[in-house]
Amino acid sequence: MNREIFSVTLGAVFLALSLSAEAQQTARKVPVIGVLRTDTPSIFATRNEAFRQGLRDLGYIEGKNIQIEYRYAEGRSDRLPGLAAELVRLKVDVILTASASAAQAAGNATAAIPIVVASAGDLVGSGLVASLARPGGNITGSTSLAPDLSGKRIELLKEILPQASRVAVLLDPGPGDQDQLRETETAARQLGVKVHAVEVKDRNEFENAYVAMAKQRPDAMIIIQGSLTLNYRTQLVELALKHRLPAMCEQAEWAQDGCVASYGPDLIYFYRRAAVFVDKILKGTKPADIPVEQPSKFEFVINLKAAKQLGLTIPQSMLFRADKVIR
Repeated sequence: MNREIFSVTLGAVFLALSLSAEAQQTARKVPVIGVLRTDTPSIFATRNEAFRQGLRDLGYIEGKNIQIEYRYAEGRSDRLPGLAAELVRLKVDVILTASASAAQAAGNATAAIPIVVASAGDLVGSGLVASLARPGGNITGSTSLAPDLSGKRIELLKEILPQASRVAVLLDPGPGDQDQLRETETAARQLGVKVHAVEVKDRNEFENAYVAMAKQRPDAMIIIQGSLTLNYRTQLVELALKHRLPAMCEQAEWAQDGCVASYGPDLIYFYRRAAVFVDKILKGTKPADIPVEQPSKFEFVINLKAAKQLGLTIPQSMLFRADKVIR
């Protein structure tokens, strides 16, 4: 009898341990995605939703079979290393970033956890990946660079304002922004347009930068998107309107805020694609074996309301060519 009681008890203990182990294993099966952003939640709300929609399309439901940990630097790049280290300590399965600086911080924090870049500049030039076809290491994703994008922007600006002969360019002093400036200057020379570039390193420099640009009497301006300019997008667009400068910008979000026009990759598509990268990694594919994608879908947006506010008449031919017209 004692032997039988012992056997039953022992069996119950093993069953309990087995169920406990199985429960822990089940709990661990829910992957955790760490999201590392340089900016604020409000700026990335639309993009975050596009990423979540991409996950839902693949069968992932946040809070059910996937978890997401968000970390925002609130426009302070110096906070990125600490936030990246935080995600590493949480042992997330994948880190999603949205800029080269965030990807660099994540890459410095871990060589083991896969990193997906939803959209960034020159991933090869910045040393984040070895090549687009064979990224190597633990980083992959999408680059927002495409051949002659900057040249295309100034061409469109010239078509919108045929009489424009002087264009101001506002930019961060980062390497990627300098590359875009050089492309803009090359295209401008071919169009007979003079470019005057003004750099900003801090938000407190914005007003003085616009005053400096105005002294050159430009017919329009181009805002090159960097971490700083993106974080203060609304303020920069408002200053452009205040100084009566028609602005050509990079993304549709800028046009929605008041740039007269924008031309660039469809970022919503990029963020949905980021979910595909994450899905591949969670299913066992190594980031080193997933080629970096370049943009193939672009949006040309015209803000007719902003143009009218500045007293501009947009050629009808340009309105027909636009993917979206904000009235």
